[in-house]
Amino acid sequence: MRKIERISLSIADRERLERLVRDRNTPQKAVWRARIVLLAADGLTAGAIATAAGKSVLTVRRWRRRYMAQGVEGLLKDATRPSRVKPLTPRKIKQVVHMTLHESPPKATHWSVRSMATAVDISHSSVQRIWRAHGLKPHLVKTFKISRDRNFAAKVEEVVGLYLNPPDKALVLCVDEKSQIQALDRTQPGLPMKKGRAGTMTHDYKRNGTTTLFAALNMLDGKVIGACMPRHRHREFLRFLKQIDQRTPADLDLHLIVDNYATHKTAAVKRWLKAHSRFHLHFTPTSASWLNMVERFFAEITRNRIRRSAFTGVAHLTSAIMEYLENHNADPKPFIWTKSAGEILEKVARAKQALVLSRSWLEMRVA
Repeated sequence: MRKIERISLSIADRERLERLVRDRNTPQKAVWRARIVLLAADGLTAGAIATAAGKSVLTVRRWRRRYMAQGVEGLLKDATRPSRVKPLTPRKIKQVVHMTLHESPPKATHWSVRSMATAVDISHSSVQRIWRAHGLKPHLVKTFKISRDRNFAAKVEEVVGLYLNPPDKALVLCVDEKSQIQALDRTQPGLPMKKGRAGTMTHDYKRNGTTTLFAALNMLDGKVIGACMPRHRHREFLRFLKQIDQRTPADLDLHLIVDNYATHKTAAVKRWLKAHSRFHLHFTPTSASWLNMVERFFAEITRNRIRRSAFTGVAHLTSAIMEYLENHNADPKPFIWTKSAGEILEKVARAKQALVLSRSWLEMRVA
């Protein structure tokens, strides 16, 4: 006869096992495992326990051994089992990464998880895991433009210097125009948002004219001087400069950061600036509008007030913009520039080097 494996229960373990059996909230698999151990401690054979618990003899022996090895905690959790799916080989992972970085699918500009899964004969979830582990996101693309301004470094140092170390007794103002803001009205009224459904608007629209927002962002406190005008010629720019002159303390110098738009450099503008010596213009490099912090404000007003609105005309649009400016200036929050000129120039140098390598690689492929 097979020797019975006797189990010696401590008082604490017996109380805990009996509590598990009595508790209605205990998972059933934990209940019959606890019963097996209790019956074994009472001296029953494996066959008798199997009959009482409604399990096989092999199951009874397995959970008796599990208790003897791991105690009560061993009864409450299942042993880990090897995955039915074979792990991907390093060669297959390398193939997915290489194709993602250096090849394109025949009918698309970039890979999707399913097109890649079909191409390499693995599951799309495996492709997702590989991309996540290697930080690859082929569905995303970011735009960029490296300035070709010959004085790029000098202009960056000048503008960033104003952000990080503004001069004494002076204000730094970021000035630009957001031109051709369209007063778009929807062809039908939208439906309001409700539980389980987003708000709606028609995909088509009516154009009711345009306006141009002239804005000067004060880097000290985040307030914005703004004006809407029908056009953005040098005449409108001069009118806005006069408005800035009136709405800023007369005893402070004004350092204006502007872009290279021709309107900012006409003879009339230069004559006016010469007559108003407290104004100093600092130009951002060509193709580097991101250096002007007022662009950050333009992004805010576009997202928060303009993009999802409907306007019956230019007057309605202008009123909405000016109302937004009033609310912004009532509780302004300044934008803080953090990057030094050196960090920016180092990043641009790396981008230029990457472009050179990429161009060389493309030429090799063509050849």
